[in-house]
Amino acid sequence: MSFKTDNYLESVSLDCVVFGFHDNQLRVLLLSMKYSHEWALPGGFVCKDESVEQAATRVLKERTGLDNIFLKQFKVFSDPERSVLNPAVKDVVESGENTSLEWFNQRFISIGFYAFVDFTKVVPKPDSFSDNAEWKSIGEKESLMMDHDFILQEALNTLREQLNYQPIGYNLLPDKFTMPELQKLYETILDKKLDRRNFQRRILSLIF
Repeated sequence: MSFKTDNYLESVSLDCVVFGFHDNQLRVLLLSMKYSHEWALPGGFVCKDESVEQAATRVLKERTGLDNIFLKQFKVFSDPERSVLNPAVKDVVESGENTSLEWFNQRFISIGFYAFVDFTKVVPKPDSFSDNAEWKSIGEKESLMMDHDFILQEALNTLREQLNYQPIGYNLLPDKFTMPELQKLYETILDKKLDRRNFQRRILSLIF
């Protein structure tokens, strides 16, 4: 595994919560990590010559194959304990078996982004530190590594709040969709039933 740490800012990382909608389920893109075999959010590091937004866009294109993704920064995660390594990974680092992993044996402050994608257009691709990339239903996913469960929940909370005043949900649907399909998406995200007439009135008021 080749990883040139000199290209990146130290102690700064980013984690991306990539949402998709399929079969009336809200899904999230996850990676199965090497060595620890834990599931994690797609993430990466910031090159010295790019902004955090550019870094997030680059990481998402690498993981999904898509350009022009709806992307929004939502929180910074800086708990001193957040970067504690899984024991299996820590053992590999300390043994010197894989020097690339030494980069992870430090504290990282992570910038959280959430993204919306059209599920049907994504071809999930793992990074050099993972074995696999898969979509998982929000309600069926396993526990995630480090503080990624917390990051995911914070992204979901932010998404639910913003749906109240921004018409952003359509970014999870194909280019053409019906109002009932959009309502089903909102009901899935908000985890509650919505009145059809009130919903349509609310969406139209946000658009026009």
